[in-house]
Amino acid sequence: MALRMRQSLAELERAFVEESEEDRQRRDALRQAAIARSRQRQLQRRRRHGSMRFVVLVLVLVATAVAVTIAMFRILYLVMG
Repeated sequence: MALRMRQSLAELERAFVEESEEDRQRRDALRQAAIARSRQRQLQRRRRHGSMRFVVLVLVLVATAVAVTIAMFRILYLVMG
């Protein structure tokens, strides 16, 4: 009877250790997945902000070219007129 109890306790301890190890591995996997998702979101955010900056830069350059062209023709009209 005592031998069976010892075997049962040893089996319970072994099962507890195995389950603890599985839990630790599961937590590590979840942590790694969360880190990967966070990196992915950061990359997407950086890409999106970079695209917006590029669009703003192009619009500013076009607006500058238009303003310079208008100013040049007005000055030319004043000088020639």
